[in-house]
Amino acid sequence: MVKYYKQIIEDNMANKINIAIIGIGDCASALIQGVENYKKNPDKIIGLLPEIKQYSVNNINFVLGIDVNSNKVGKDLSEAIFIEPNCNIKLFEPKFLDAPVIKGPVKDGLNSNIKKIIPLDNNQLDSDVSKEIKKKNVDVAVILLPTGSHNAVKFYAMAALNAGACVINGMPSYVAKDPEIVKKAEDLSLSLIGDDVKSQIGATIIHRSLANLFPMRGAILDRTIQLDWGGSSDFCNLLTPRANGKLVYEEGKRQAKTEAVVANLQNKDTIECQISAVDYIPFLKNQKEAYMRLEGRIFGGAPVRVDITMFVEDGNNSAGVIADCIRVSKIAKDRKIGGVLHSACSFFNKHPPEQLEDYVAKIRLVEFIENKRER
Repeated sequence: MVKYYKQIIEDNMANKINIAIIGIGDCASALIQGVENYKKNPDKIIGLLPEIKQYSVNNINFVLGIDVNSNKVGKDLSEAIFIEPNCNIKLFEPKFLDAPVIKGPVKDGLNSNIKKIIPLDNNQLDSDVSKEIKKKNVDVAVILLPTGSHNAVKFYAMAALNAGACVINGMPSYVAKDPEIVKKAEDLSLSLIGDDVKSQIGATIIHRSLANLFPMRGAILDRTIQLDWGGSSDFCNLLTPRANGKLVYEEGKRQAKTEAVVANLQNKDTIECQISAVDYIPFLKNQKEAYMRLEGRIFGGAPVRVDITMFVEDGNNSAGVIADCIRVSKIAKDRKIGGVLHSACSFFNKHPPEQLEDYVAKIRLVEFIENKRER
């Protein structure tokens, strides 16, 4: 594996993939730390798909950040990723990247609980996002905004496309399922990957795998729950207080996670499935914990129950997947493929236009990478 990555780096060093990150939170922090660390230490590379041979992390070139946090605006990305409320584990300190963080329009990005922890400065003027993306010759724009920022996600996706950049949507809001955005991407021969990135070894992929195991082994899954909690700004954002003081889970996230877990089950319409974030616990920082329970029936109607708990650094769990998405997006751009990359969406995302079994999605993705499938 190490020899393989070193060879790619040597063969393809000059071909940069210019990246704009929209939303400089914990996932962005983990992504930038990881990529810059791997550039310096290729012998440490893990957590990336080896099938993507055209580009390595060494080709990923961060050139622009977009955020609304007044403490991050005006900083270089190498500095902004460590500014609160970011709390991702610090594994590597990147050198100066010459990648400024500009202020973008807030839109509906702070409509939830997260507005309590994001400082704004009305004296900071919104930048012309499309103009700045174009000026930086961005190849791929990565959207990592707070969950629930539906209008903001669409605005930034359209701005990126208008500037000539492919779009990766890491959030539950629709991009790959939005007809207007898809049409724009097709017309401009720019690719889309979305929606809602599926973590590398996350609660959703584990839950989905266990749920699919039941019918694979001839059993019936009757009901299942998943409860998540953590200390990152994402959990602060997911749980929004209503007027009665009750905390409400962001519905788009619930829908994306539920669909991802039960989508391929024949009895998906009758399974009792409850998925929810249960609390924001600041001292956990970017650590996420999850509990899953699956109840069903085996031979003779006998009951079976599976309980599992997991712990993970949440930002890093998505960052490697985003790095793979970036490399796949650049392959599509090289081939002038516009619109939804269905194989990539199905493999990398919880809420893709087409839900597939994970092994089928992986086969199709590899076929795309090897130019044996159009998209």
